[in-house]
Amino acid sequence: MATTSTNKQPLLVDRVMHNVLKLDDIAISAIDIQGANTAEPLVDGSQADGCIIEDIYAIARSTTAYTINLYISTEFDYLRPGKGIFVGSFKSQTTVGDVSRWEEMPKILAPVPQAGSEAQFRAFYLPKGRVLWVAREGTTAEVTDAPLVGAQGGWY
Repeated sequence: MATTSTNKQPLLVDRVMHNVLKLDDIAISAIDIQGANTAEPLVDGSQADGCIIEDIYAIARSTTAYTINLYISTEFDYLRPGKGIFVGSFKSQTTVGDVSRWEEMPKILAPVPQAGSEAQFRAFYLPKGRVLWVAREGTTAEVTDAPLVGAQGGWY
């Protein structure tokens, strides 16, 4: 395997990962974690080395644009105030079956083919021992038409 001049090896994915959740009964009242919520782990890295997530997407199941919030935490059983940190959000589409993506994922250092001066890849690095949580933002605890949310990437 090739290494760099400082003897570091490149990040290699051991096994692929793809998880999908239906957000009908997965909700949180606001960006800040307060009191009770029904957030669920989208990617559980609490017992894993780490994960690189290349895509987080939502498939609309209604004409309502739901806001989807993402959090990281060291906790794997419940998204607790003071333990979870908000990392981003995006909205679902308003046409059934249309797909939206978290376009504001952090920029990564991977080289980009010559594509202009502003081009840079995006992905989300989930460190060892962390959990990526997801919840539909809203005060209604349960709906019947919330989007499906998925994450695709790989464990290393």
